[in-house]
Amino acid sequence: MEGLVWSGPVRVVSLPGAEGAFGVLHGHTPLLTRLRAGFVHIETPAGERVEVYVSGGYVEIQPARVTVLADTAVRNADLDAARAEAARQAASSLLGSELSHIDHALLHAEIARAAAQWTHEARKLSGR
Repeated sequence: MEGLVWSGPVRVVSLPGAEGAFGVLHGHTPLLTRLRAGFVHIETPAGERVEVYVSGGYVEIQPARVTVLADTAVRNADLDAARAEAARQAASSLLGSELSHIDHALLHAEIARAAAQWTHEARKLSGR
């Protein structure tokens, strides 16, 4: 799916950087960097918390704006543990077959996305 997943004013954004997680507040120094697969945590000025899973990608940070570009981005509210586990199993079963390097990279990304969804759902069920 192409399009906007979330937009609005924020107090702080925490991102899964390629070299480790980091937070961004208003006035942050401009930065362009890679993201690894994981959750973007957003806190609005009203205290609302929004989580968006990204499969990796890039983030552009300007003093008054954060833009994330990702191949896959799914809001926390839209995650489905059963679908995620089915997708992880299907992708894992394909890894043994003869595929191009690009296909293997896409499958690994799909497995990581599904695993993150499954892990998130498991944490919700356990109350953590």
